[in-house]
Amino acid sequence: MARKYRNISRYENEIIELWTNGKSLREIGELLGFTYNEVQDFKTRYNKRQRMIAAGEAIHKKGRPCKKEGELPPSIQRIDKLAQMRYVLASKDRYIKRLEMENELMRDFLSLTERK
Repeated sequence: MARKYRNISRYENEIIELWTNGKSLREIGELLGFTYNEVQDFKTRYNKRQRMIAAGEAIHKKGRPCKKEGELPPSIQRIDKLAQMRYVLASKDRYIKRLEMENELMRDFLSLTERK
C-alpha cells in the first residue's frame, strides 16, 4: 500500500487558527486528515519554536546550512525587526563563544605539550 504523506507544516495557519478557536487536537486531526499524534507533535514543535523566537535564540535547522550566509531564514523574516535583531545577536554570540572555546582548547593543548 502506498504511503499517504502530507507535510503538516503547510497546514500551520489552519491548525493554529482552529486551535485558538477552541478545537481539540483530535478534532483538528479529523478535519484536516491527520492523526492525533501528528497534530500533537506539530503543536509541540510549534510552541518550542515560538518560545525560541520570543527569547531571541537562534533556530537551528538540520542538514547543510544555506549558501547565502547573510540572509535570514524565512521563519525569522516573517517576524518583527526586534526579534530579527535578537536572532542575529544570538547567532553572533554563539560564534564568539565557539571561538573562545577553541582558543581555550588550543591554550590547554599548548600548555600540555609544554609550548607557549
